[in-house]
Amino acid sequence: MGAVRLRAGKAGSEAGSSITVRTCDLLRGWAALQRGTDMGASPLMSLGVRAMNASYAALQTTGHNIANANVQGYSRQTVGLATSQGQYSGAGFFGRGVDVTTVSRAHNEFLTRESAGAASLSAMDEARLSQLSRLESVFKPGEAGLGHAGTLLFSAFSDLSSHPGDLASRQVVLARASDLAARFNEAGLALDDAQRSVTAQLKASVDDINALGRGIAGINQRIAALRGLGQPANDLLDERERLIGRLSSQIKVTRIEADDGSMAIFVGGGQRLVLGTDAAEMRLVQDASDPSRSAIGLVEGGAVRLLDENSLGGGAVAGLLRYQNNDLVAGRNLVGRLALATGMALNQQQRNGLDLSGANGGPMFQMGPAQALPNARNARDAAGNAIGGVALTVVDASQVQASDYDLNPDPATPGSWTLTRRSDGLQRSVNSGDVVDGMRVDISNPQPGDRFLLQPAARAANGMSMRLPNPRDIAAAAPLTATAGSTNTGTASVAALRVTESPLPAPGATAQIRFDSLDAATGTYSLSWQLLDASGTVVGSAAGVAWKPGEPIGGINGFTLDVAGVPQVGDTIDVSPTPAAALTSNNGNALAMSGMRDAALSNGRSLTDTWALALSDVGVRVQSGRTSADISSAVAQQAEQVRTSEVGVNLDEEAARLIQYQQSYQAAAKVLQIAQSLFDTVLQTAAG
Repeated sequence: MGAVRLRAGKAGSEAGSSITVRTCDLLRGWAALQRGTDMGASPLMSLGVRAMNASYAALQTTGHNIANANVQGYSRQTVGLATSQGQYSGAGFFGRGVDVTTVSRAHNEFLTRESAGAASLSAMDEARLSQLSRLESVFKPGEAGLGHAGTLLFSAFSDLSSHPGDLASRQVVLARASDLAARFNEAGLALDDAQRSVTAQLKASVDDINALGRGIAGINQRIAALRGLGQPANDLLDERERLIGRLSSQIKVTRIEADDGSMAIFVGGGQRLVLGTDAAEMRLVQDASDPSRSAIGLVEGGAVRLLDENSLGGGAVAGLLRYQNNDLVAGRNLVGRLALATGMALNQQQRNGLDLSGANGGPMFQMGPAQALPNARNARDAAGNAIGGVALTVVDASQVQASDYDLNPDPATPGSWTLTRRSDGLQRSVNSGDVVDGMRVDISNPQPGDRFLLQPAARAANGMSMRLPNPRDIAAAAPLTATAGSTNTGTASVAALRVTESPLPAPGATAQIRFDSLDAATGTYSLSWQLLDASGTVVGSAAGVAWKPGEPIGGINGFTLDVAGVPQVGDTIDVSPTPAAALTSNNGNALAMSGMRDAALSNGRSLTDTWALALSDVGVRVQSGRTSADISSAVAQQAEQVRTSEVGVNLDEEAARLIQYQQSYQAAAKVLQIAQSLFDTVLQTAAG
């Protein structure tokens, strides 16, 4: 207005009238210009500002995506835009630009669950495989293995049979026996170390689970508090997903989202771990049946509710428990069975022979005991000791199986018990004093609900040691000597004499065996024998015993006799006590010990075959574990790739969006620039 110049009239009323008219016209023009500014420049400027804000928000979100592209578990974020409602005019609706409605994260619940589940299975298989590889190192093939150490011992007995009185040969036997015992003991200790390693890893996993549970509960609280703002807390949701993913690698979880945005986490077939802002405590405890093993449970009301291993489904904890309760137990029993069968067989053969002093040989090996462990829930006295008990005695090591056993009351028959072999689930009804799988079970003072875990072989290798301190204590001589009669006319000779009982039924007695007759049609001899004590008194006899060449002669005085050649009717064989003068030259028991190399020591198999079977069992477990780990790892990787392809950040796409949003921002700035120019034009026009 200050720039407007007024021209004066000629004079008087004419001049005043002219000024009044022109001033009114100017005011009306300015009002029209002002209305034009409101209807033109101002909405355009607002539209440009909105467009710039939307483009800037998109640029900021894209930059956030690029910055977090390498963050594990980050989900791509996107700005949500919506067209602003238009303004009505007589000429129609004029647009008012764009509004930023939200910033959302890319998320697919199904793919997320699939990826977490696959990762949980992969973690389980990987944890088991890592422990199986350690177990494999205990079962060494070749010269480092237990089978080779046993073969060397039997070879030493073979050398001793050639020189039964040689102290150097006897010392070699003791050295080989000590080496075998040391290797068994070393294997047992290695398995104990493996158990301690599993326990330590389980403790670390449980601590991690508790920390993750508390972290998820804390984020639940923050997410629920922000839910009232009406916008998703994207970065907090990603952080919770990362924690749940880490938790799934430890233990398989089931999750349910609540209305307030919090996530409930369940484990072990429905046990609550996280509910809202509360996190339960998981605890590592001793296994109720075997205190050397570990179990896990959730603390509820001050008590621990144990989780069933089979209900865990996946995660490193499930893999470690499976290894502990199956693979490690099997490995321990395989080693223990071999130690038990070898040690008890050699101890028995030692008792069957005579040492250099003329006494029956003492045991060569000390093995770990057979165990009957009462369940932690069994009835106990005031001192905490179990009231009922079970005594487990191995009576025939050759029949012992590589397995633990559950001994539980038989609900159908009060007073009876059910014995379940864990390796194959075979069940049998037993009573106190019964012998099953080479072990005798004696039950004393049982209480209602008592349960026991029987381990006939699991601890046999632990603490195994060689007990003979002196090489003279090796019982190389047989207590009996067999000789063919000097007047025999046939070709019969003594092929082998094996003492099968110690002490002998008739100690010091001489057995005289006579071939009385021959049935030529069948080739069957009729034998008679009698036992004479030191004074010549008959203390036992039999007649009419049928025998065919090639069959052993036994059942006389705790020995078995193999005859070579063809006897004639009337021929005799005498089996008499070995004289003291022959103790240094008699090799009967050394030959028997040497022959044990190929004898059936365990379930019809030799030492070498039993060890080979153990190697095969462990090898199959390792190979199966490796195959499972490879497959589950591939599945987990594929599931994660599918998830990340949908919700992850693609840097190429984000770079393209940067250019797109930059151009959009520049275009919006141009709109704002034009709006400003229009406004300036209006002002200039109004100023005249």
